[in-house]
Amino acid sequence: MKSVNIQRTESLLMELVPEALSELSDSRINSLAITAVDCKHGKYDATVYFDGSDFDKNEIKEIISSLNKANGRIKSYILAATSWYKCPNFKFVNDDSLDKIKHMDKLFDMISKGKDGE
Repeated sequence: MKSVNIQRTESLLMELVPEALSELSDSRINSLAITAVDCKHGKYDATVYFDGSDFDKNEIKEIISSLNKANGRIKSYILAATSWYKCPNFKFVNDDSLDKIKHMDKLFDMISKGKDGE
């Protein structure tokens, strides 16, 4: 169970990271949908999950690379928007849970169609 402070930090980062991304000039990442933020070790590390369902694997690698390059600017934006002494180190990860859910739905549809045919 996460502490209330960690949950509050994650919630605030869910708001601020998309704002910081919107300030960037790269059109692929400035409108990227952030699906979750998971903080580790207090505020020292944060994994930021984004929806990459509209991109292929090569584009996702490029997006992660661009996000890593923009990490300093994102941190600066967050520090300016908050009164924090230190900003977490961000790790950006493609959130593939939506694809897994779609795949599971297809499997359940196939199962239900198989039972209906019997």
